[in-house]
Amino acid sequence: MGWGCAAPGPGPGPSLPGPAAAGSEATAGAGGARSPPATTTATTMPFDFRRFDIYRKVPKDLTQPTYTGAIISVCCCLFILFLFLSELTGFIATEIVNELYVDDPDKDSGGKIEVNLNISLPNLHCELVGLDIQDEMGRHEVGHIDNSMKIPLNNGDGCRFEGHFSINKVPGNFHVSTHSATAQPQNPDMTHVIHKLSFGDKLQVHNVHGAFNALEGADKLSSNPLASHDYILKIVPTVYEDMSGKQRYSYQYTVANKEYVAYSHTGRIIPAIWFRYDLSPITVKYTERRQPLYRFITSICAIIGGTFTVAGILDSCIFTASEAWKKIQLGKMQ
Repeated sequence: MGWGCAAPGPGPGPSLPGPAAAGSEATAGAGGARSPPATTTATTMPFDFRRFDIYRKVPKDLTQPTYTGAIISVCCCLFILFLFLSELTGFIATEIVNELYVDDPDKDSGGKIEVNLNISLPNLHCELVGLDIQDEMGRHEVGHIDNSMKIPLNNGDGCRFEGHFSINKVPGNFHVSTHSATAQPQNPDMTHVIHKLSFGDKLQVHNVHGAFNALEGADKLSSNPLASHDYILKIVPTVYEDMSGKQRYSYQYTVANKEYVAYSHTGRIIPAIWFRYDLSPITVKYTERRQPLYRFITSICAIIGGTFTVAGILDSCIFTASEAWKKIQLGKMQ
């Protein structure tokens, strides 16, 4: 068996590049000019905005749900809901803030204080009842009748006096008596019931509990009919500012009272119901405020973040402890 060489011919298989082929590619044409080398273009990656995601997501197939985690999650959501509703209630509600300072708040009043008096004397005729006003500025008015009304009681045997008047912002007194009557009774009966005694504007605010009508309901029907009554008042200026910035001026007061029968060298002094007042230099100011929105949002974020963090720590501890217990039961933990 001999070996022979066959002339190369066209075949179906691919041909491998050799040195000759490389040389033929390097030369072109009869002149032997070389072609410029081919340039390679680099492909750039498209910009992906997801690179900025700091909250990378864990695939669900890499997580494991547990009954303990489900219970803690439900309790966590209920707790967050409870705290959220509590914060929402506090955010919607109006807060009343009070402060004290030394000043005359109502400078536009002309140095006057409005007084509202409503008192019943069930055993004294209306023609005998009168209001007298006097103070340290020299005012002395007997039988004040402006903006006042007398209503007969007990078939005319008694009287209800309602008056609206002003006093100066200086110490003084006003009193209900028979001093303005043309003829003085022999035994005037000064037993009485005070329905209302207030100063300044009326404040109808539920969140403000003050002594704006401290003498309301004062009952002296069982006292000595011939006794005089002294009510010593300490008036405190009060300012209330609502959410719109509107201010209302009122006055609170404290009261002390005494009852006595007065005599002089000429005999018994005619009894009266005295209201002696003095003003306090301290002003009380109530201001309506509401929690700002940024504080409410901060509280909600703190509630949600803190609850989830604590719940995560609790769940992790329980899960770690349960896994360790399983290993102990299987004898895998030394």
